[in-house]
Amino acid sequence: LPNRTHFREEIKRVLVQTHERRERCAILFIDLDQFKQVNDTLGHSQGDELLCAVADRLRTVVRDSDLVARLGGDEFVIVQSPMRRSDQATSLAKRIVSLLNDTFDVDGHQVIIGASVGIAIAPRDGIDADTLLKNADMALYRAKADGRGTWRFFEKDMDIEAKARRSLELDLRNALAAGAFDVFYQPVVNLRTQKIASFEALLRWSHPERGMVSPADFVPVAEEMGIIVEIGNLVLQKACLECMKWPGEVHVAVNISSTQFSRSDVTKAVRQALSISGLPATRLEIEITETTLLQNTHSTRVALETLREMGVRISLDDFGTGYSSLSYLHNFPLDKVKIDRSFLKGIGSSERSLTLLHGVARLSSQLGMTVVMEGVETEEQLQLIAAKPGVDQVQGYLFSPAVPASEVPELLEPAAAQRSDVSKWPPSTDTETNIVRLKTAASFARRRGEAEGVGASSRGSTTSTG
Repeated sequence: LPNRTHFREEIKRVLVQTHERRERCAILFIDLDQFKQVNDTLGHSQGDELLCAVADRLRTVVRDSDLVARLGGDEFVIVQSPMRRSDQATSLAKRIVSLLNDTFDVDGHQVIIGASVGIAIAPRDGIDADTLLKNADMALYRAKADGRGTWRFFEKDMDIEAKARRSLELDLRNALAAGAFDVFYQPVVNLRTQKIASFEALLRWSHPERGMVSPADFVPVAEEMGIIVEIGNLVLQKACLECMKWPGEVHVAVNISSTQFSRSDVTKAVRQALSISGLPATRLEIEITETTLLQNTHSTRVALETLREMGVRISLDDFGTGYSSLSYLHNFPLDKVKIDRSFLKGIGSSERSLTLLHGVARLSSQLGMTVVMEGVETEEQLQLIAAKPGVDQVQGYLFSPAVPASEVPELLEPAAAQRSDVSKWPPSTDTETNIVRLKTAASFARRRGEAEGVGASSRGSTTSTG
C-alpha cells in the first residue's frame, strides 16, 4: 500500500480532480478494534503479518479508481472517488466492517479483530486533505464510542466532542501525575456467618471541576491512551497497602482489565504490589472478566496458574455478561465466580429466572468455587438467594456502596461497639460485622451520596462501572 507521503500526494490529486469535475468523494478512516491486544499477545512479527492480511482484504472491496493506504499503526484510509450516490460510502463501510470481522489465520492462531470506520465527505466536510482526515478521525472516534464494529459519518457537533476528549485526556494525564485517583471499597458479605469476607477495590476520580467522574466515562479513554496499566497498578498497590490495616481474615479483590492483562506482565505487577505492601498473597484476589479468558487462552492460563501458585485467588467477575460459556468454569483455574446482577432481574416474579440463577450457582459450587451474587439491592432478592444452597457471598447496595478507605474501619467495627440502633441484634464476636450494621452504613452513605450529587451505582472498576 502507499506510504503516508505518497498517500498525501495522491489524495491531493484526487481532491483537485473532484473539485474540477464538481464531484464528491468519501474519506473512510479505518481503525482495527483489537489489533493492539493481538500485537501484544502474539508479537510484532505476527502483528505485521496481520496488517498485511488486512490490506489484502481491503483491496478486494475497492474499485480501481479508489485509493487505499495505511497511515501507520493499525490505521488505514480509503478514498472513494468518485462517490456519485450518498449510499455508496455506507455500502463500502458495511463491507469493510463485515470483512474485517471475519477470522484471520495468523501463524496458526485464529484471530478476530473487527474494525470501526469514520467517514467524511468532500466537499461537504472539507476541501483539503488535513480537514477531511481530521473530520473522518472524529467520526471514527464516535463509532468506537458507540461500541466499535460500526461506522459513523462526520457531524459538526463532533468537533466539540473532540475538544472535550482532548481536555479529558489532559486531565487524565495530570490526575495520574498528581496521584489524584482514589480507591473505594465495597464489602462482600458471607451469607452464613454474616461477616465481611472481602472488599472489592474500585477506582474513583474526583475532579475539582468535573466532580466525581464515572469510570464508564474515563476508563475507555485511559485504555486508548495507553495509561490504563499505570492506573491499574496504582489501584493494585493502594489496595494491598490498605488491606494490611484490616483483620487477617478479610481479603481484598482487585479488578484487572482485559487490556491491562494483555499489555503488561500481571504476575510481575502483583509480586511488586505484595512486596511493597507486605500483604500475604493468600489475602489478595484478582478479578478478571470473560473477555480476558477469550484473548489468548494459553498465555492467560499460564499467568493465572502462576498467580495461583503464588497463593493469589482468581475470581471470574460479571459472569453472564460476556460469552457466558460454562466451559470457563471447568477449563480455567478459578477460585470464585461472581454472578452478574443481570441474573437478579425478574427473580421475584419469574420462577425460571430464579431457577437459572440457582442452577449456575449450584454448578459453580459443585466445581469447588466460591459463589458471589453481585448487585443485591432488596430484601426480597436476598431472601430468594438465601433460600437455596449455592450462593456463598453477596455484594450490593443493600449492604453498602463502595466507601472511601477512611470509612472501612467503621464497617469492620465489632458489634459491641456499634450504635444503639443495632443493639437489638444478638452479640457478635470481636471480629464479626453483622448485616444490619452494613445496612446502617449503606443508609448513611446513600444519604451522603445524594447530598453530594453522586449517582447511586454501587460499583465501578478499572474497566467498567458495573
